[in-house]
Amino acid sequence: MKFAKRTTLLLMLVGLISGCGIFGSKDPERDPLELTDFKTTLSTSRVWTASPGRGLGDSAPALPLVRDGDSLWLADYRGRVHQLDAARGRQLRRFDLRMELSSGPAVYDDVLLFGTMEGQLLNVDKASGEIIWRAQLSSEILSQPVLQGGVIVVRCIDGRVFGLNADTGRRQWVYDRSVPLLTLRGNSDPVVRGEQVFIGHDDGVVTALGLEAGELLWEQRVGMAEGRTQLDRLADIDGPMQVVGLDLYVASEGRRMASVALDSGRLLWVKEVASPTGTSVSRTHLAVSGSDDRLYLLDRRSGSTLWVNEQLLRRRVTRPVIQGNFVAVADQEGYIHWLDADDGSFVARERGSRREPAGAPLVLGNMLYLLDVKGRVSAWRVGGSS
Repeated sequence: MKFAKRTTLLLMLVGLISGCGIFGSKDPERDPLELTDFKTTLSTSRVWTASPGRGLGDSAPALPLVRDGDSLWLADYRGRVHQLDAARGRQLRRFDLRMELSSGPAVYDDVLLFGTMEGQLLNVDKASGEIIWRAQLSSEILSQPVLQGGVIVVRCIDGRVFGLNADTGRRQWVYDRSVPLLTLRGNSDPVVRGEQVFIGHDDGVVTALGLEAGELLWEQRVGMAEGRTQLDRLADIDGPMQVVGLDLYVASEGRRMASVALDSGRLLWVKEVASPTGTSVSRTHLAVSGSDDRLYLLDRRSGSTLWVNEQLLRRRVTRPVIQGNFVAVADQEGYIHWLDADDGSFVARERGSRREPAGAPLVLGNMLYLLDVKGRVSAWRVGGSS
């Protein structure tokens, strides 16, 4: 979900460097690559569209589209929460929290969890929309809270990670790590496996913490903060980390991605690819979009490159997602692209929106859903040869 969370400061710097067309003509080495025609071989059709919310607002919070069985949950920055029927887009439930939300919904059996701009964690009854309890933390929350084993793990933008009692919201532990001077706006979501919590930090380091007490179990550097300027030294781990078996897959802005052993933090393989959007994993494949918007499909076991697609350079693509035998990704102009997982060639393209996506597409079987920054959702059926 990190596509819409790149830091405002970074975008201002890039804009000043590129000139944004103010002081000269377009630069083909900096402008988004033009889309080219191809033969469509995958059938895609729009099923429905809906605009239930107001979107992300100017602060670009982390408000993704989330699956809950046969329904979808989404929230907007003003605190309005919606549940939609995934098949038809019909609204099933709506309530207003009347607070500026910065993350969520994190969906569990009976509750929804949200973070706010003011650093509060909200525990909300899924059926009624009533706030069960709220906990004041140290700063804005830009990652999804995670609930497991009676503990809610919450990460704030100031580098602190909290473990809260799920019943009461009472603080059980806090882990604090300093944040570099310049970072991307956004945080990777905590990942919980068994009794361990894995956190990707803004300095490019992954830490493993104990779920019950928050003690440090191990740490491993993935992103390399190298370069002459603060901008060059960005090493954030902002996108989703993935766990398969005993391995953790991590991508950083700091010129590297890696497979890490869950038990020890040992690096299993390292790839020289920088990515702010994280990874997607399916069976033996790992998909990632680089900082320059190259798309990669890797063998997740070895890190070896299966293919690279360079036809979407500088189009600010989302994290790619895997849908059966295809890889899907959306770009800044709202186009959804499907690629053949065997060779990386384009097989279909649709205009999902006229706005930027709020995050990576959401895949549910042969359906794909795209949420844009203004709160519009489009649903697409994918499959068959055209």
